[in-house]
Amino acid sequence: MANSASGMHVSDECKLKFLELKAKRNYRYIIFKIDEKAQQVMIDKLGNPEETYDDFTGSIPEDECRYAVYDFDFTTPENCQKSKIFFIAWSPDTSRVRSKMLYASSKDRFKREMDGIQVELQATDPSEMSLDIIKGRVNL
Repeated sequence: MANSASGMHVSDECKLKFLELKAKRNYRYIIFKIDEKAQQVMIDKLGNPEETYDDFTGSIPEDECRYAVYDFDFTTPENCQKSKIFFIAWSPDTSRVRSKMLYASSKDRFKREMDGIQVELQATDPSEMSLDIIKGRVNL
């Protein structure tokens, strides 16, 4: 049983699917949610490689907290193909206070379990995780 200081347990499926996103690029994104009854972080949705950033943002609930990882492909000004794995902590102002506290206290443990995250974003409003913000974080 996890306590609020250590954060929620991260299910093995979460770790496995993240490795598949990172190494095999089987997914464009993964959205995670905390299951309070099971006291662990679980997968909420897997995004196929052909899905867009709009598909991703449309899959995140408007008024519930979530963690997400997104594999962002881009071309540098020198014309090199690259990708960066973004971690997004989604904590909308309209979500429950208890939920915000739970996600905030579990974030560090979750990130430690997901080895390979390159960029972190904290968002409370859709504008804080727009495609322009993402591009800005990779200096495009």
